[in-house]
Amino acid sequence: MTELPAIGLPATDSAVIVVDMQNSYLHPEGAFARLWPEMNTPPEYDPQRMRRAIPGCRRLIDAAHREQVPVIYLKYVYRPDYRDGGVLIREVWPALKDANYVAAGTWEAEIVEELTPAEGDFVVEKSRYSGFYATRLETVLRSLGASTLYMCGVGTRHCVESTARDAHMRDYRVFIVSDATADVGEDMEQSVFVSFSVGFGWVVSGHAIINSWQAGGSS
Repeated sequence: MTELPAIGLPATDSAVIVVDMQNSYLHPEGAFARLWPEMNTPPEYDPQRMRRAIPGCRRLIDAAHREQVPVIYLKYVYRPDYRDGGVLIREVWPALKDANYVAAGTWEAEIVEELTPAEGDFVVEKSRYSGFYATRLETVLRSLGASTLYMCGVGTRHCVESTARDAHMRDYRVFIVSDATADVGEDMEQSVFVSFSVGFGWVVSGHAIINSWQAGGSS
């Protein structure tokens, strides 16, 4: 794993990005849970495993609020008619359309109740894996003066990694928070942690980040 940068784990000029912590992915009655048995996936994979990210996200968000670190929620949202769904909806996972998967204005698209955004938090909607693609995320980050990003949420291998890599390409200092992200299988998480830490950024625990913030930003 890559050593931490000299700046450590700063709270200043930073932001927490909470990726796709929505009912469609995480709730036991959400689209993923309902459709999973029909998706021909390996039996060891379980969408409810992604709920493991909730406590870690909660701790990191609460710490960010205490330290006045901006919190930005990303929400995956499609039009109710899915005309903006692209290849994913048309060809890769067409069954998602019938499950109201992250459809705008529905319960499926809402953030899980355990992580309801607070007053002052930002919410940025997206319709592709990366939070930077055709969204206002970078405008918000530049306005905040954020140069360090702490990424948490789901799923590790799709939207978290896609957003983190895009952030690296834009010269942000990026940390994936290992105990505040999750996927349907541990192997998927670990493969991202290994590949991302070689040339893209850092993988670090939320506890290390919070302790650093409380100590004034040193590693």
